[in-house]
Amino acid sequence: MTRNTGLSPRELTVFAMLGALMFCSKLLMEVLPNIHPLGMLTMCYTLVYRRRAIIPIVIYLLLQGVYAGFNLWWLPYLYLWPLLWVVTLLLPRAISSKKAMILYPIVCALHGLAFGTLYAPAQALMYGLSLKATIAWIVAGLPYDLIHAVGNFFVGLLVFPLSKLLSRLDRQVYR
Repeated sequence: MTRNTGLSPRELTVFAMLGALMFCSKLLMEVLPNIHPLGMLTMCYTLVYRRRAIIPIVIYLLLQGVYAGFNLWWLPYLYLWPLLWVVTLLLPRAISSKKAMILYPIVCALHGLAFGTLYAPAQALMYGLSLKATIAWIVAGLPYDLIHAVGNFFVGLLVFPLSKLLSRLDRQVYR
């Protein structure tokens, strides 16, 4: 017996739309420095679709590369966004609503805070930075990472309610 492991046309459409939503939300929020719903959407998708959530994330990454150019700056995105996906997959599934309302925004905020530091190794390799220059780059970026963390925290407050809503909507389609 062969098992079809492919995605249905419905899933392909939904994941394409979710990836496009990530991309459009980033574009709309570019007027604010480092404040966007990407972390929140990554977590929502992962909480609802689990491993398959990587599909809209990859679609977002490809759209971002097509739009802004597949250049060196884009390469760290290939591990920065999947890292949040993996961290979210590792969170306990059986978590109370109260704990989730606290934990999810904190995870979002920590991803924003760590973004520059996690980006730094690629930056150092791409531009031949010494350890001292890499640390200086990280320190210089801390104000932006703090803004990123605060923005991610507040947007992250939506992870729990939106993931519940997305889950409910997804189940209703299969009724």
